[in-house]
Amino acid sequence: MLDRFLRWDNRRGDDLIEGQGDRVRRREFIGLVGGAAAWPFAAAAQAPERIVTIGYLGTSNARQWTEGVGRDFQEGLRDLGYIEGKNLRFEFRYADGDDSRLPALASELAALNVDVIVTHGRGVFAARQATSTIPIVFAAGGAEGLVSSLAHPGGNITGLTYFAPELLAKRLQMLKDIAPSLARAGLLLHRTELRSNHTIEVVRVAAEALKVELFVIEASGREEYESAFATCDEKRIGGLVSSDNTPSATAAIAALAATRRLPTLGSLELAKNGGLAGYGVDFAPMYRRAAFFVDRILEGADPGDLPIEQATKFRTIVNLKTAKAIGIDIPPLLLAGADEVIE
Repeated sequence: MLDRFLRWDNRRGDDLIEGQGDRVRRREFIGLVGGAAAWPFAAAAQAPERIVTIGYLGTSNARQWTEGVGRDFQEGLRDLGYIEGKNLRFEFRYADGDDSRLPALASELAALNVDVIVTHGRGVFAARQATSTIPIVFAAGGAEGLVSSLAHPGGNITGLTYFAPELLAKRLQMLKDIAPSLARAGLLLHRTELRSNHTIEVVRVAAEALKVELFVIEASGREEYESAFATCDEKRIGGLVSSDNTPSATAAIAALAATRRLPTLGSLELAKNGGLAGYGVDFAPMYRRAAFFVDRILEGADPGDLPIEQATKFRTIVNLKTAKAIGIDIPPLLLAGADEVIE
């Protein structure tokens, strides 16, 4: 929103303007002309400002929004002139950790014909299935299978992504560094991630290089984690790598891993909730940046023409308290390089 200024000649206000024998003082002339010129601006100022509606589809709950990434997103919007209650309103839909609810919630937002849908993670797939016309901005998610290319996504979707398969491979490498004797590792994935052969192949290649036998385990909801860890027991798995999950899910995974003294490495949230360690994306700057995409779209840009950006900032968290509880010694080099250590 650009401010427009009228710049007047700063000559003396009492200069005289002559015309057809009449002498009019400059300040009086400016007063008359300025008053007339102000009429259209006054009329425009009285026109109500357009209120845009953003539909937010969250995989977790309202707390994740109000106490987490939602604050970063709204700060980004405020920097661009969007103020909730003034020219912005939200429609929120939360799956509360139950991904089976995402398609119906996405359809609700589409039915409301919101100006743009903002989502993340597995919400991206649900939103894309719900509408092909409403612009979709994913603040953090995988673009594989959804766009033509990162440079020219096409369709109605754009946003920010990160290398999820490579991220999982890095977690496996860190797990091996922590437990050098690791021979069998589990890869805990969500059902939607199992559809991606690329994800599994990337991690499998890393496992072969590390001389680790890899077992892919599916768990699509909190109620399935018990059976997933039973599989770990059955396969005599010595360590587990988990994909990103909702905060409530990571707490359940960490608790089940702790009872088995099973080294488990996953997202930053997993480490914060009792997992051994976490390596992942710093989502705060991604959500703040997502506001830029929303602004461009609301200003008329085609989402299909907005290049998808990739995350550049990653963090490591080590839960030293958990390490001591399960009898694991964290390598000094890894400990020294951690962004955060929980003691």
